[in-house]
Amino acid sequence: MAGNELPQDTLKDALHGAAHEAPQGASHAAADERAQWRALQGDVEGLADVAAERGRGLLDAARLQAQSYVEQRKGDAAQSVHDLAQTIRNSGRDLGDKPNVRAFFDSAADGLEQLGSSIERRSLGDFYSEAESLARRAPVAVAVGTFVAGLIAARFIKSSSLPPEAPDGDARDSFRA
Repeated sequence: MAGNELPQDTLKDALHGAAHEAPQGASHAAADERAQWRALQGDVEGLADVAAERGRGLLDAARLQAQSYVEQRKGDAAQSVHDLAQTIRNSGRDLGDKPNVRAFFDSAADGLEQLGSSIERRSLGDFYSEAESLARRAPVAVAVGTFVAGLIAARFIKSSSLPPEAPDGDARDSFRA
C-alpha cells in the first residue's frame, strides 16, 4: 500500500456512513426548519394578540373620551337652553301691563326649562333611540327635515364662501399705484 491509499474496507465504510448521514442530516434540517417555522408562527400570534389588546385599549380610551366630550357638550347645550329660558322669562316680565303676552313668554320659558332639564337627564343612547324611533314613525318627516337642513347648510356655505362685493369695483384697485 502506498502512503495515500486507504484500505478497501475503510473506503467502503466511509462511503456507506456518508450515505446514511445525508438522509438523516436532511431530515434533521427539515425538522429544525419546521421547529423554527412553528416558533415564528407562535411569535406572530403573540404579536397579533398584543396588537389586538392594544387596539381594544385604544378603542376603549377613544370611547371614554368621546363620551366625556358628549357629556360636556350636552351640559353646555342644557345650560344654553336654561339661559334662553331665563332671558325669555325676563323679557316677559317687562311686559307686566299685558298679561296675555306675559303668559305666553312664561309658557315658552317653562317649555325651554323642561327641555333643558330633559337634555341634562338623558344619555346619548337615549337621544339616539328617540331619533331612531322618530325616523321609524315618521320617515317622510325625517327625509323632509334632512332635505331642508341640507338646503339651509348649502345656502350658508355658499354665502360664507363668496367675498363681499366692493361697491366701486374690485377691492384690489385701491392697492394699485
